[in-house]
Amino acid sequence: MRKILISLFLLLAYIMPTHAQQILIQDSVTTKQQQDSTRNTQELYDIVDLFKDIIPSKKPKDTTPKKRSPISYLPNINYNPSIGAQIGIKAVGGKVLGNQPNTQMSIAAAALSYTTRGIIVGYLIHDIYTPSNKWNIKGNVMVAKAVGLDYGIGMGIPLENPTEEELIINNPERHRFVNKFTAYTINERIYKQLFPGAFVGAGVFFELKRGLETLGSDENMSPSQIYSRWNNFDPVNINNNGLMLNMQYTTRDNPNSAHKGIYADVVLRMNQEWMGSQHNAYQLQTDFRKYWQLSSRRPNHVLAFWNFGSYKLGGKLPYIDLPGTSKDPYARSGRGYTMGYFKGMSYFYSEVEYRYPILRNQFLSGVVFANVQSTNDQMGTKLFQHWQPAAGAGLRVLFNKATRTNLCIDYAFGKFGQRGLFLGLNDAF
Repeated sequence: MRKILISLFLLLAYIMPTHAQQILIQDSVTTKQQQDSTRNTQELYDIVDLFKDIIPSKKPKDTTPKKRSPISYLPNINYNPSIGAQIGIKAVGGKVLGNQPNTQMSIAAAALSYTTRGIIVGYLIHDIYTPSNKWNIKGNVMVAKAVGLDYGIGMGIPLENPTEEELIINNPERHRFVNKFTAYTINERIYKQLFPGAFVGAGVFFELKRGLETLGSDENMSPSQIYSRWNNFDPVNINNNGLMLNMQYTTRDNPNSAHKGIYADVVLRMNQEWMGSQHNAYQLQTDFRKYWQLSSRRPNHVLAFWNFGSYKLGGKLPYIDLPGTSKDPYARSGRGYTMGYFKGMSYFYSEVEYRYPILRNQFLSGVVFANVQSTNDQMGTKLFQHWQPAAGAGLRVLFNKATRTNLCIDYAFGKFGQRGLFLGLNDAF
């Protein structure tokens, strides 16, 4: 078993760089005493260190600590029940822009991947903080040939005396439909700092889906087609474009794997017909995360809480863009279910995760987590009327200590027989 684990780590570490600029990760608004307690990355141990220990260099040993690159290049190996097994290439990086101690780390990721469900995705994500956090620019560009599992709208609770269309779209038997389409997405926001940790801003989004078709249904009787008829949407080609107003507050010490602090983001999304949307719509999205560090000696001993919500204020959203499971910006909510397993006009999600150290050098750590979610529908089910839970546990392997990037291996299970393995980089929240 030990040889198998070592071989796995070597495969993952194979193309990672071993030297470049070192980063000392600091909170943007912590006190000096808290900053002084930040552990130097040289005390930690990651996959590159493991590689060096197993295959030592023949060169004379240099006692001067090598600086670690802020960029990780790695195979984009992933798995979860929504996408199947994934293989590709991915680059993840982080850097503090400027020398100011009150500047948060800027992060970026780019990837190209293919999955066993026939999904092809290429994306670029960035979250940039200028010196002294004066400005924050975040967004993403994505092109995807997508294949998504679909289980209708609502919570899977049977309706009384449903019509044929209501029975299909409510789907209490959890019959699986498969939606295929091509997606083009641009999402960009810019924030101005008001005071340390607090930002206001605005943004724009263009989300285009083309050639939507549903497998596993009778003609014109899939949930997507029924919803589109009910709400006067084109069921094949969808434009979801509009503007955003944003407020953000953050004191977390690291965006990849926070040990302490708060992150809060509030976004008013306004779909606009004049920008190409098929209907006007107004949706309020909220994202709140809180981290309690349970030990000053073991900084990755953490209790973490996450709440994500998307609430309909008016108008109509296309079926494929309804909020739901794993529809958060980083698609990490709802471990235990496939993406979009529950969805509706509004959506509420909460999760708590206990993160505990295994090795003192933080190379290995573990997590246990539990979550609940609720949504509504057009057949009478109200938000918060029904809840669906999930839970799981996982292992964390420190991949890059300079940016606190973890390889995450989780197993989670929910209701309706939903369960599966979830692999990815960085903590879910």
